[in-house]
Amino acid sequence: MKGVIVNYKGGKHTQVTNQMIIASTEVTTREEAQKLVGKKVIYNTGKKDISGEVRAAHGNSGALRVLFETGMPGQAIGQVVSIN
Repeated sequence: MKGVIVNYKGGKHTQVTNQMIIASTEVTTREEAQKLVGKKVIYNTGKKDISGEVRAAHGNSGALRVLFETGMPGQAIGQVVSIN
């Protein structure tokens, strides 16, 4: 399954650089998103793969909150990831 990185996880004054919000066209409800908790996510930078894990659903439209192993670059926003 494919997904797109939408943004960093963050609040009004903070930004968590190793957690990203990911949206997929195949997942449209919170219940479907909760079934994906624990799945692996891979982002390819061109030189290496950065892996992460789905930790929670985000909102009611099926977005996912993913914890990556390292801080993610800003260029990752809008890029495609694979959800296994």
